Amino acid sequence: MRAPFLALPLLLACAAPALADACDALAARMIRATGASIAGRQGSLAVFRAADADRMSLDCRKPARVFLGSHEREPDRSFFALIGLAAEGLAGASRADAAVLGLRLHQDSLLAGAPQEGIVGRASLRCETGPRGDGLAGNLTVCVLRPREPAILRSRAGLSPAASAG
Repeated sequence: MRAPFLALPLLLACAAPALADACDALAARMIRATGASIAGRQGSLAVFRAADADRMSLDCRKPARVFLGSHEREPDRSFFALIGLAAEGLAGASRADAAVLGLRLHQDSLLAGAPQEGIVGRASLRCETGPRGDGLAGNLTVCVLRPREPAILRSRAGLSPAASAG
């Protein structure tokens, strides 16, 4: 009966390097897709330097998320092109469609004064504008990109394919 409890630390010790390797691989994929360079990495968080965003970071925890931020209330179109590249790298979504969705969600957020969400291919995107009081303070535009779960997983969980998370 004690054997499973004694094996738990060994399993956890083996799992940590695998998670780090998976995050390294995902960070490398984001670098290749976006052209950004890594600025730092700690645990499941990688921070990048990107010419077209004031903030770009990757949270490798499931579901992986890419945060893109701009100090501008109305960022240049290159910010939305970066969203497209990140969507392609993270979820295999069409970069052109993701860039267009990002721009549309940003404009809708400006008009509505509230965050806006949308889906493009296998990626889910949420954009919002306005002052922030969290860790992304200083960014007037923030978009969060994450892979969308396949419909089969959503149906097994009892969710409709159209249901949104959170």
